[in-house]
This record gives sequence, C-alpha cells and structure tokens, in this order.
Amino acid sequence: MKRNIAIATLTAAVLVGGGLATTAAFADSDSSGKDDRTVTADRAAEQRTGRTTVDEAVGAALKAVPGTVTEAELDDDDDSDRRVWELDVYGSDKLWHDVTLDARDGKVLSDREDDDNNDRDRHAPRSAAVSLDAAVKAALGARPGTVTSVDLDDNDDDDDHGKRGALRWDVDVTGKDGKQHELHVDAKSGKVTVDQDDDDNDDD
Repeated sequence: MKRNIAIATLTAAVLVGGGLATTAAFADSDSSGKDDRTVTADRAAEQRTGRTTVDEAVGAALKAVPGTVTEAELDDDDDSDRRVWELDVYGSDKLWHDVTLDARDGKVLSDREDDDNNDRDRHAPRSAAVSLDAAVKAALGARPGTVTSVDLDDNDDDDDHGKRGALRWDVDVTGKDGKQHELHVDAKSGKVTVDQDDDDNDDD
C-alpha cells in the first residue's frame, strides 16, 4: 500500500512540478530517513533552485561589513542542519571580520571580529587587482557550474610552476555534471588555470 501511494505521489509530482518535485517525492516516500544519495541529490537541487549564490552572499556580507571580501565558502553549519556561507571581510575599519550567512535566504547570522586580527593583518592578503567578482566570472567561463568556494591566496604552500608567492584566487566549482573542479585565477592578470588533478580527472 505504501508503495502504491509513493508511485502515485511520484506520478503527480512529475506532471505538476517536473524533475525537482520528483526528487522530493522520492525523499518523502522513504519512511526510514534519507540516505547519502538522497542528501547529495537534495543539495544539488538546492543549488539549482536559486539559493543564495556567491555573488549574493558577497553583497549581503558587504552590506553588513563594508570592505573587501577575500574568502567565501559554502559549508555545513556545525550547530544545525542548514547550509551557510562563511566569508572573510577586511573591513573599512582596518579589521578582519568573519561573516556567516544562511545559504537559503542570504540572511546574516553572525558578524564578528576575527580573533587573530593582529597576526592576520600582517600576513593575509587584503585585496587584489582582479576582484572576487571578476575571478568568479573568469572561473565560470572556464568551468560552468556553481561556485562553492573562492579564496584569495598568496600561494605560499606550493610551487605553482615557478610562481611561488604569486597572488591568486582559488575557486571551487561544482559542474553541471556534478563533478568538482578547482581553478586558479591570477589575481593580477585574471588568467585562469585548472588544477592539475582536475585535468587528470577529466581525462579519466
């Protein structure tokens, strides 16, 4: 009986709402709870249905703390089941701020000064010739999809073809095919390169 109800619900969902409703019908028909595949599908659907994009998250963060965003990451909130955007902002007050937004509606959940302001002020890059917005557009031009993370990095941790210490934007993109891509955008020239591991995965 439960199976018949689930099939009927699925049929109605396809007629009324299309593919996205189909995902919801499958999820609802599982009385034992969502498995990993369902959760992954839900998050992919969430990204496709107009949830807060990186551009919108940056705009909301800058309304709360005027300045320059140097990092934005879509992540799971440790204290709840919701997804959040976590952003680093170098404020016009010359202090670093950690801003957290609800990924569903872009609402600012918290805005606090970074605990390591002094140390970070000496080492972390604060701005670049190529803006975050420009870096995101360049990355998406090379790998269309959904940006889940962007970070201004001075590349001190590795030797990028002899350019150790060169300032760049590291951009993570979830492609339309569901694959993860990591791209590097030169913070001075805007040139895009794809992570070597990502190239190897594409060859596979």
